[in-house]
Amino acid sequence: MSKPLLVGLALAVVLAGCASAPTSAPTPVVDTDAIDRIFSNVPVIDDTTPPRRYSPAQGATLERRSGYRVDRSVSSRGQNQRIRFLVLHYTGGDDKAAFRALTGGNVSAHYLVTATPGEYQNQPVVMQLVDESKRAWHAGVSSWADRVNLNDTSIGIEIVNRGHYTSPDGMVWDPYSRAQIELVTALARDIVDRYHIAPENVLGHSDIAPGRKVDPGPFFPWQRLHEAGVGAWPERHVVTRYQRELSASPLSMAQLQRALGLWGYPVSVTGTFDEPTRKALGAFQMHFRPADTHGNVDVESQAILLALLERYHGLADVRAVRQ
Repeated sequence: MSKPLLVGLALAVVLAGCASAPTSAPTPVVDTDAIDRIFSNVPVIDDTTPPRRYSPAQGATLERRSGYRVDRSVSSRGQNQRIRFLVLHYTGGDDKAAFRALTGGNVSAHYLVTATPGEYQNQPVVMQLVDESKRAWHAGVSSWADRVNLNDTSIGIEIVNRGHYTSPDGMVWDPYSRAQIELVTALARDIVDRYHIAPENVLGHSDIAPGRKVDPGPFFPWQRLHEAGVGAWPERHVVTRYQRELSASPLSMAQLQRALGLWGYPVSVTGTFDEPTRKALGAFQMHFRPADTHGNVDVESQAILLALLERYHGLADVRAVRQ
């Protein structure tokens, strides 16, 4: 037998021996005392103090729940409202389409203003679809300032309106009726007063989802709403002052991005005119300068933005923009 063959046989024997060597897993040791401690009952003491007995008059004020009652006679100061934002939308169709969409299982809103609101005793009637204490699915993927997913912290109002459509002359937007705006104004003013919603937190869907949404569109009268006490609007003389300043020295792209972010839009300071910045600027123009919503940078948009920051956030934010 040749030497290479002998070496091969020897190696095979060694490997076979290794493969056949018995192995044994370590026997686990269980601390049964520790298991007993986990499943033992924690002791509770017997009551030694008799319970407070509510009188019939006091008991009548208690809320009855399953197996217990709730006393609401004492409240804590350490609380605030869950609602911080009011968001306005259009439906993009007629009444029938709005009811079908908003009463299904995918989207909803707290209130619906129909195409021609009903009346009772000379007052307009709004449709409430979701109780204000519950979360309506109207905002979707959204953000404003330090908040995301605004369904959790907002009330949504849908207004029946076709939105926009394309004609041979370009995009055409559908206007709102006087009755709709009067009802929206009364409803929004009531909501803002009850929840103490800041003017800069009265928003359009396009503000909280720029580029993804465009409602309530350029025909929504934000200035009229502001004049009725709801929402933000710049002061004309302050806009004029900033226009003069910025005509000589406009904001850099980084400064504009910082200003948009301070106002609430989801914009990062990159120093380049990127897509998120263009979308945010277009949404801003839709809200505060609806006559021209091209989404391009101009001095007038910058002046309006700084005037808003000064009025609602203070000069400290304006100085922060110019850093």
